[in-house]
Amino acid sequence: MADIPTAESITASWLTGVLRDAGHRDANVRGFDTAQIGTGQIGKCIRLTLDLDTNDPTVPRTLVGKFPSDDPVSRATGVMLKNYVKEVSFYRHLQRRVAISTPRCYYAEIVGEGPQFALLLEDLAPARQGDQLLGCTADVARAAVLELVGLHAPSWCDASLRGIDWLGEPAAAAADSLRELYRSHLSGFFDRYGGALAADERAIIAAVGDSSGEPFGGLPAPFSLIHIDYRLDNLLIDARATPPRVSVVDWQSITLGRPLGDVAYFLGAGLLPDERRRCERDIVQAYHTALRARGIDDYPWRACWDDYRRGAFAGFSVTVIASMLVQRTQRGDAMFIAMAQRHARHAIDVGAQEFLA
Repeated sequence: MADIPTAESITASWLTGVLRDAGHRDANVRGFDTAQIGTGQIGKCIRLTLDLDTNDPTVPRTLVGKFPSDDPVSRATGVMLKNYVKEVSFYRHLQRRVAISTPRCYYAEIVGEGPQFALLLEDLAPARQGDQLLGCTADVARAAVLELVGLHAPSWCDASLRGIDWLGEPAAAAADSLRELYRSHLSGFFDRYGGALAADERAIIAAVGDSSGEPFGGLPAPFSLIHIDYRLDNLLIDARATPPRVSVVDWQSITLGRPLGDVAYFLGAGLLPDERRRCERDIVQAYHTALRARGIDDYPWRACWDDYRRGAFAGFSVTVIASMLVQRTQRGDAMFIAMAQRHARHAIDVGAQEFLA
């Protein structure tokens, strides 16, 4: 395996070799400019604008490189949670198995489980990153949820995905560890963000820490590949299309779990509460219909809706634990507050408290 480049050590000759290996035989990169993009907490994304010596219109003029965060705490978190090895492995081993829209991957390498890794991906501009703080329209939300069918349906209850070390799956021991991690960070989370939360929002976030069941548990039935962090900041949206075209990035948390957790996580955090209440049932019904069209015909609507309600807790662990483990930024604080408020309100609105044990 060749040396893995950093954002600072990439060369034009290396880029030329990668493009030629990808089938662009006439590619010749004379030079390139770089600019940091995105607001990632664990990884750092760089747009590379290439100066090409070729007339081949199929050779990409821009690419996106992804590398570990510059922050040592975030890098350590990425290794501890297997974020780096999960994302590289997704592009190397799973991307072709699923039908969800993702950027073409030109290069994906890692040393062990990181932090040294690099990805070189298709630049999907003019699609733009969603904004977790602003939220989205119902049309974007519907498109994003329907895109999830391309991840969930091809992996629905696929036993061949079990036992893959880097992918992981919920197990009793892991659930106990996650519950303890959640509990251990609750005090710090409330010290930092509790003042921005309503009393009933704080209460349900605390109640999850006391639960011996949901949202911590073993592998559910049904299960599928799940993104885990399916939110607007991890989507690239082309709003010029009708319906909006959505592509998915940041596969750092992919695992096996409850597919409706992805759906609920997105709708709970991506829509403002009033808009979510207005359209969530219709969107979940559209998702269920699309599953049936993909051959998932043994999953009744009632079970789907109850799993969606259970999924309202999907964002709690990400919000409480991740907020305490990554580099603290002003935008990060605003994002975690918004997520805590919206996920808590979502769980309250759909009556998810009944699933806590």
